[in-house]
Amino acid sequence: MKKISPSLTLLALAINAFAIGSTEFISVGLMPMIVNTFNISLSQAGLTVSLYALGVTVGAPLLTILTGTWNRKTLMVSIMGLFILGNLLSAFAPTFLLLLVGRVLASLAHGIFMSISTVIAADVVRPEKRASAIALMFTGLTVATVIGVPLGTFIGQHSNWHMSFVFIVVIGLIGLIATSILVPKGLPIPGKINFSGLARIFTNKSILMSLFITAFGYGGTFAAYTYLTPILEGTFRFSASTVVIILVAYGVMVAIGNSLGGHLANKNILPALQKMFAALALSLLFLFISASLASQALGLIATLLLGLFAFMNVPGLQLYVVQLAEKFTPKDITLVSAFNIAAFNVGITLGSFVGGQISKGSSVVFTPLGGIIIILLAMFLIRLAQKDQASKL
Repeated sequence: MKKISPSLTLLALAINAFAIGSTEFISVGLMPMIVNTFNISLSQAGLTVSLYALGVTVGAPLLTILTGTWNRKTLMVSIMGLFILGNLLSAFAPTFLLLLVGRVLASLAHGIFMSISTVIAADVVRPEKRASAIALMFTGLTVATVIGVPLGTFIGQHSNWHMSFVFIVVIGLIGLIATSILVPKGLPIPGKINFSGLARIFTNKSILMSLFITAFGYGGTFAAYTYLTPILEGTFRFSASTVVIILVAYGVMVAIGNSLGGHLANKNILPALQKMFAALALSLLFLFISASLASQALGLIATLLLGLFAFMNVPGLQLYVVQLAEKFTPKDITLVSAFNIAAFNVGITLGSFVGGQISKGSSVVFTPLGGIIIILLAMFLIRLAQKDQASKL
């Protein structure tokens, strides 16, 4: 049997990552339409983001543990099948409750996909190519931010939001076919997860603190980002078609920020993260000021700056927790990575919940201030981690 090229396997993973990345934030662009369809409040519509993130939070570590003995190819095919099922339910949901159920099903697929796809990407290439392979797989998520979410929003605006989820289902089907053809059968199987690893992880102060840094540092953005479309349309008075263009530009800035963040975090991770979080907090402050003034020009600049700094911290946060796992719990690196994925989504849940409560109690204009408070918590924890490192030298 002909050996499958690693490049083709990585392509299959990237297609799946594109589908999953598109569905994660698609409801951000569709929020006003979902509100109108189901006659619900904006904060209720925000559950499409926060419950999705909660599903990833639970799904990443739990399903990683439960499927440790599964063949990796079989598991990947099953993951994409669950993903497609969840988005089909969302696409044709007659009630808001069923829409949320569909979102949760898709999120469970998301969680375990992110847990194992990185390992698969590393397994199919030579050791010296692993970092590049992982980066290539993650380009699917970046492209989803730049193209998938704005395109899904465009489809929803020119037909209806149901068709946006149908679009994602089609991408998921392509990913499923690519997985069945291009992912090798004989990939290493981790085996049954040793539950003593949980004790090792959650009794380690440094790892536990890093998970909180991930949750707060990543999650602060979502207090405002979850409600970005209502802010752009309702506060800055941009037209729906203009919002699509702005979301594309926002995605481009995210891609630039991710690249810069990876470069900056190569050395001295904690000081680099501290600076990134400070820049992110300032960009949220600028967004609040711009929204208070209802200035379109300032609002556009603030949105682009938010895109630049919003996810710049992701490479550093991922690298930091892996380095800690290698140092303190080398047997549990995969499980630590799964919990870090969960921490990212705890942050999304927290941020979108805080933003929802602020918008419900006052106005979406004030959501960036909630994000700033959450990010300041991350900066405080980084300072504690730096002091802890210094005391051990």
